[in-house]
Formats: sequence, C-alpha cells, structure tokens
Amino acid sequence: MVFYKISDEKKAGFTAGKKVGNAVFRNRAKRRLRAIFAEFEQKLKDGIYLFAAKEGIKDMSYKQLKSSLSWSFKRLECLK
Repeated sequence: MVFYKISDEKKAGFTAGKKVGNAVFRNRAKRRLRAIFAEFEQKLKDGIYLFAAKEGIKDMSYKQLKSSLSWSFKRLECLK
C-alpha cells in the first residue's frame, strides 16, 4: 500500500505491521520496498511517500511487487 502527499521535498517512510509476520519477514518486506523505491526515485515527483506492507507481501516475488508498485505510482499520478 502506498500513500502520497505533495510536498517540496522527497521523503519516504516504510512500515510493516505484525500481520506481515515475524521480525524477519517484516524487515525483509521493508528492505524490498526500499530497494524498489530507490529504483523509481529519479522518476518520482517530490512528495512524501509512505509504504505500508500488508500480509500478502511475503507471497509476492520481487518482480510482482515491483510491477504492483509501478501501477500504484501511475495511479497516484506521482511519476514525472
């Protein structure tokens, strides 16, 4: 899940609740989200981004997660 708010600077926050799994799965989910954000960072408009990992994230491959976030960015109209 991605939340976006227009701002003058680019910031990102990552969170994963206990429903995602134990600490290992939560940290892995946040690491994957950070890596994908780093790939898209140059293409994104300035703003505040909040990424919230949901329980289905541990069943998704990196490629599926990346395409899902790409779709989310397009839908939020935050790509340059």
